[in-house]
Amino acid sequence: MPTIGVKRDLLFKRLGKTYTDDEFQTLCFEFGLELDEVTTEKQMITKEQGEDSKLTSGASEEILYRIDIPANRYDLLCLEGLVQGLLVFQGKMSPPVYKAIKPLEENTEKLIVKPETAKIRPFAVAAILRNLVFTQDSYNSFIDLQDKLHQNICRKRSLVAIGTHDYDTIEGPFVYDAKPPKDIKFVPLNQEKEFSGEELMDLYSTHAQLKQYLPIIKDSPVYPVITDRNGVVLSLPPIINGNHSKITLNTKNVFIECTATDLMKAKIVLDTVVTMFSCYCANKYTVEYCEVVTPNGTSVLYPTLEYRHENISAKRVNKKIGINETPENIVALLSKMCLTSELLPGSNDSVKVTVPPTRQDIIHACDIYEDVAIAYGFNNIKRTLPKTSTIGQQFPVNKLTELIRYPIAEAGFTEVLTFTLCSRDDISTKLGIESIESLPAVHISNPKTLEFQVCRTSLLPGILKTVASNKKMPLPIKLFEISDVVLKDDNTEVGARNERRMCAVNCNKNAGFEIVHGLLDRVMMLLEVPWSRKKDSTGYYLKAIEDPSYFPGRCAEVICYGNSIGKIGVLHPNVLAKFELTNPCSALEINIEPFV
Repeated sequence: MPTIGVKRDLLFKRLGKTYTDDEFQTLCFEFGLELDEVTTEKQMITKEQGEDSKLTSGASEEILYRIDIPANRYDLLCLEGLVQGLLVFQGKMSPPVYKAIKPLEENTEKLIVKPETAKIRPFAVAAILRNLVFTQDSYNSFIDLQDKLHQNICRKRSLVAIGTHDYDTIEGPFVYDAKPPKDIKFVPLNQEKEFSGEELMDLYSTHAQLKQYLPIIKDSPVYPVITDRNGVVLSLPPIINGNHSKITLNTKNVFIECTATDLMKAKIVLDTVVTMFSCYCANKYTVEYCEVVTPNGTSVLYPTLEYRHENISAKRVNKKIGINETPENIVALLSKMCLTSELLPGSNDSVKVTVPPTRQDIIHACDIYEDVAIAYGFNNIKRTLPKTSTIGQQFPVNKLTELIRYPIAEAGFTEVLTFTLCSRDDISTKLGIESIESLPAVHISNPKTLEFQVCRTSLLPGILKTVASNKKMPLPIKLFEISDVVLKDDNTEVGARNERRMCAVNCNKNAGFEIVHGLLDRVMMLLEVPWSRKKDSTGYYLKAIEDPSYFPGRCAEVICYGNSIGKIGVLHPNVLAKFELTNPCSALEINIEPFV
């Protein structure tokens, strides 16, 4: 969920009212948002960088509201969209109507897409905002919205990259092409020297923000580039714009281009940017078309600013939410959420909902029902019991786990909870097993760290690592865990299965095999499994085996009703050494699923 930071005083000025923190938090909740934090720029830097950070010296003490925004509400990622949404919600303004127009006195501006772009970034859209008036606050918001969109719907510029340019410093038609890096030369934003595409990769390889975007195109034989009629480079998407056409506070006309690997996402991003900032145009809520000429010769006008209509049933809305409102009230509730609605003529149930280009989150009728519920107020919906039978119960294996945990704790063992993921060595070489290939282990295809390479096939390594981390504790150290291990299984749909096991370790000056044996006997007694003196299938017994994890002659298999369910024994000194343990240990590990 993205978080935006807005200046409190500026926000209240735009809303036309001053709120206390609690009052504004209530308003946010009613609108479906959450006021996450009240802070200042200086406090935020101090929290991230520490008290000694040099950045705090110039940081502002102005109060900031940090507000959590739903991930699909792109229209609320800036101050302009947030203010507009809240004012419409409060009934203080009507939802604006956005229009895309052609210029009156000249031809529509063109962006020509060359066929070579198909090799790397095939799509482009564009638009022009005319006669804007920027202030420092609106300029900052304009830049911040682009950053928020880049991190959100643009997936860190991999799907879409936004370029904004001072239209008065460039000449159309514009060309979107893909060229070898050495053939691209321009002065990048906020630089004074000209660089080639190859040199830019070196220049920004250590840049705090831009280095993360370099891999998107770095290994490609061609880089995407946008130029104007005179060959002036506007941008090298998705890395950086050119310095020649940079936006300033004096910019009056803005050319916006979005290059993309996903055309639908590009349309959404372009619509979002132009709708949010067309409020600063001399002709409010109006955007100028740009003609994009595709490689096959067809022309498309952008932005689309599409208004679409959905018909919903008022009865169905009431049923889904659990309220009882008239169709007229539902129309009023939807209008509070920027969804202009009306009753269809001759119908007492059907509501026609107009979805504006700012509400790209409305995909299905269920999204409209949700907006009705938000406008109605979640706290105003009466809590009722479901009309269907919904009796739930605990999984048997979880119930058995709960029943066993307490008696083991009463026997003096302390419960631990260890990671399901571990390193390959933890379950193989550290336990004396030469090859991990002999284990039914599930491997992580792209592990981020050596500590989390595979899913554990035994609970024992996790407990031994816990003992090693608590060597300074007084002896004996008696630990246990009842959790799942993950085993490869070709007979299952996903190729693996979980198995619930119980594992206990006793660490003391002597191994104390009798301690874990006594625990096994206690658990079996609780499970009403008798000891089999004849070593047959009438109960449980121990069968001597050799295992590399255990001391020779000090390991046994636990046989229950004729089947092996686990092992018990004294751990091998080599195993203890690899887990950095100096005291002897005995261990018990059994599968408890057969007792469910």
